[in-house]
Amino acid sequence: MAGKGAGRLARLRQAAGFTQGSFVAAFAREAASLGVDASVSVRQLRRWEREMPPPLPHPGQQTVLEAIFGVPLTEMGFDVPRRRVTVSEPISDPGGVKRRTFVADAGALAAAALVPSSPGPRVGAADIARLRARLDGLYKTDHTAGSVPAMTQASRIENEITGALGGAAYTSRVGRELQTMLAELHGHRAWYGYDGGRIDHGRAACMEALAAAQLVDNSLLQVSVLETFVLLAIKANRAWEAASAVEKAYQLATRAGAGHTVRLVIALRDANVATYTGDLSGARRALSRAVSHQGRADTDAEVPHWARFVGPFEVDYATADMYVRAEQPRRAVPFLRAAVRGIGGDLARNSASYRVKLAGVLLDAGEVDEACGEMSAVLDACGGISSPRLAGKILGFQRAAAGVDSAAALECCERIRDSVRGDTP
Repeated sequence: MAGKGAGRLARLRQAAGFTQGSFVAAFAREAASLGVDASVSVRQLRRWEREMPPPLPHPGQQTVLEAIFGVPLTEMGFDVPRRRVTVSEPISDPGGVKRRTFVADAGALAAAALVPSSPGPRVGAADIARLRARLDGLYKTDHTAGSVPAMTQASRIENEITGALGGAAYTSRVGRELQTMLAELHGHRAWYGYDGGRIDHGRAACMEALAAAQLVDNSLLQVSVLETFVLLAIKANRAWEAASAVEKAYQLATRAGAGHTVRLVIALRDANVATYTGDLSGARRALSRAVSHQGRADTDAEVPHWARFVGPFEVDYATADMYVRAEQPRRAVPFLRAAVRGIGGDLARNSASYRVKLAGVLLDAGEVDEACGEMSAVLDACGGISSPRLAGKILGFQRAAAGVDSAAALECCERIRDSVRGDTP
């Protein structure tokens, strides 16, 4: 009958979380997966959704449409000739039902997942976009205000995601997005454990993040978790775990065809491990790789959100760390100064952390007045940052400066005592 089910295909598409453009791409992927020679354009999709009656898809297109939506073509609003009607009967029926036939129960379940018959919470593309924006916003909160407020925001987002996964209606595509975001959220929590000095909490969050990233088969997401795990393993005095995490990250990056920015992050973690263990030759090799990747990072077509923090300043900082480990603070100073100059203003917490490091190395090098000047600049800038790790570094400087016979050091220690309030790990 003309006009039968007009708009039904559009409702199915929207319920599945597809725009017209993303549906065309999903159609192509499904056709390739099925080995079917079929395609659709946005123009053709619009005709299917708007015209009454809609043009009948050819058999290859029918196969793909039914695979994507899990319902027979007749339930998408098309007038289908009897010879092409897909029936819902057991495929072992002796009457000779074809292999394309739907299994009745499976078809009913798929249809119910897309078009629930009873009202209830539903998660679609718009909800995913909103959650994604909030999740990405955690980076800004962490970098500008510190991990403590970021952790509070992350808890709210996690509750919303787990609530949706456990109690809402959504398509498999939306479910995968939710699980991917949950893996990322566990990765954030791992970093907050590191920043807050709660190493066991951070390691537990890493394990959850890795498991979730493996379930959605996302290699780059696993790399992002492993780079945090390296730092946590070092803090836990488990150098062998940190080294294994670096090796695994290299393997995953190769499998994913990762660009130079991701490989730069891994090389820096490699340098962290070598520096921690006192393998200064290994640290120099890792830093050489980091410099090479940094020089080619601008050729990356796409950079994951979690890797965008990295830059030349991170290489300078890691180089300075190597010289500090070698007990050569004067050689570390120019690299730390370069790192402080190079880090962006939007990375307020890391900028303050770098300056504390510079202040401490200057103090070790005997440059007391300059060291205290750097620390005063940190105290001027970090009042709105709530980061236990940063607070711990500031108090570490205070303890070192307390042993120096200097008026500047005494004044700086007093100012630190007045400024830092219970934000220690």
